[in-house]
Amino acid sequence: MSGHTVEKLAYMANQIARNLVHDDKPVMAVADHIVSFWTPRMIDMLIAQGSAGLDPVAVEAMARVADGRIPPPQTRATDPAVHGSDAG
Repeated sequence: MSGHTVEKLAYMANQIARNLVHDDKPVMAVADHIVSFWTPRMIDMLIAQGSAGLDPVAVEAMARVADGRIPPPQTRATDPAVHGSDAG
């Protein structure tokens, strides 16, 4: 975890948001990806930072994650029932 600074996590969240911006539900897709593939510590670090440095879709996604509104899997790629999960 030592390689993950808050700035790097914001950069990563923004990359995810940019890649999923054209999804039917981009905010839910970003939140789903982060919850599925990031460790709790990574999520906690980014939530603690607030919205500074985040794109609008990433801000909304992190707000959903922070509020505990974890979305159901949006695709088979993020469904732990299909492939398991390695997120903390």
